[in-house]
Amino acid sequence: MAKGVWFVAEQRDGALRKVSFECASTARKLADETGDEVCAVLLGSGVEGLAAELGKYGVDKVYLADAPIFAQYQTDSYANAVAKIVKEKAPAILLLSWSVLGKDLASRLVGKLATGMASDCVELRMDNGRLVAKRPMYAGKCFGEITFASDPQMAGLRPNVFPVAENVKAAAVEKFDAGVSDGDVKAKVMEVQKDTSGKVDLTEAEIIVSGGRGMKGPENYAILEELAAVLGATVGASRAAVDAGWRPQSDQVGQTGKVVSPNLYIACGISGAIQHLAGMSSSKYIVAVNKDPDAPIFQKADYGIVDDLFKVVPEVTKAAKSLLG
Repeated sequence: MAKGVWFVAEQRDGALRKVSFECASTARKLADETGDEVCAVLLGSGVEGLAAELGKYGVDKVYLADAPIFAQYQTDSYANAVAKIVKEKAPAILLLSWSVLGKDLASRLVGKLATGMASDCVELRMDNGRLVAKRPMYAGKCFGEITFASDPQMAGLRPNVFPVAENVKAAAVEKFDAGVSDGDVKAKVMEVQKDTSGKVDLTEAEIIVSGGRGMKGPENYAILEELAAVLGATVGASRAAVDAGWRPQSDQVGQTGKVVSPNLYIACGISGAIQHLAGMSSSKYIVAVNKDPDAPIFQKADYGIVDDLFKVVPEVTKAAKSLLG
């Protein structure tokens, strides 16, 4: 009988990402309801020391594959390793973050494990010992509840939605032979181009200031950058702004960009097309600035300002500087 709530821990350059702690905390909450243990699968090179950090968030055991072949994420090596240990131990539940890495890995794991997958989940709960996953459907127009007919029950967690809660455990480490060699890897990482700006990734940002077609040009994003600097925020953009070449694709928020869930989302000059709303509607608070009172964004906004953003944003920046010192 399948037992245990597992998740795949995500690390980058030897440091665990926040999404790993979200998965750990969620797994702990589910396991406490079923009386199961929480296990993490951790892959990397020189990452054994991260196990204790996972233990702070309720992890009972870490299955570790530490080898040079896992130094850089690569679909084949990671998918083969995770699938091998999951097949051996047969957990009831397997969670992943619905990050760029998680999306890529999950799609391969579903095939290798011959099971179902609930993607981009915003809520998980147990019902009679089985997992129930809630996720948005039809570009966020409604929500569906997903149940599973086979094990492991797999779910991808939308980043920045599930709370992080400390619950210190011993986090015993069990190393396993992943059985992965260079011959199993069909692609090779030749170069990694890193973002050197130092800004927080959109999917993990607590505050996002986004601009759309109403910004009128790339040079005007300077006023958003100034506001973001005061608030400790990350700057995003709509697809229209990215398609116009005003911002890089990595800044795009929406169905075809990054799905975000910050505590505060400030939309400046964004009309609110359904594709954009699908990518940010789960934000805790939404503030919209648009001179068109009929812009769809106001239907989702908690607070709306109908005015010229070029007049409003500098005033908001000035007020924020005064309040935050």
